[in-house]
Amino acid sequence: MKTAMIVIVAMALLAGCGKTTGKGASSGTPAPDGNVRAQQASPEPITKENRQAVTERLENLVKGIPHVKNATCVVVGHTAVVGIDVDGNMERSRVDTIKYSAAEALRKDPYGVNAFVTADMDLGDRLRAIREQIKNGHPVAGFAEELGKIIGRIIPQLPRDISPKQAPPAPKNENEQNFESTNL
Repeated sequence: MKTAMIVIVAMALLAGCGKTTGKGASSGTPAPDGNVRAQQASPEPITKENRQAVTERLENLVKGIPHVKNATCVVVGHTAVVGIDVDGNMERSRVDTIKYSAAEALRKDPYGVNAFVTADMDLGDRLRAIREQIKNGHPVAGFAEELGKIIGRIIPQLPRDISPKQAPPAPKNENEQNFESTNL
């Protein structure tokens, strides 16, 4: 019985290793050497014209997560900051789980891969204010400092990121024992 099962599995594996030549066998284009090369899909660069579409796309991705009431997104360059609204009475561990789910959903999107997610109510209010000002035609570059502060509050300061300050070199003294010489 074991031998028959091994033979069937081996045949199934070998059948899957064959080369297909039928029409529509793959979505790539055949290369001169007979191999199929797939075209890599990369997202369009974010421009002023499609920034609104990217923002709405990322907001809708996050709004689809259970227990997320609303989401606000601001996109600057290749970075997005997403504020999520959840129930204020929710336990902190549950909020962290929802934030993780939002980050996971954004990670799978080519535009959301460089996103920061926050559930802080204060930061969410600040993001909404920035978003409204952008909608009213204010330049995005004017909010760079404010967004830098928001991102700074989201990302903790890690000890390994801090480089120690170098002490200035001690002045060289001719006297080896560092005694001050006085002329009397």
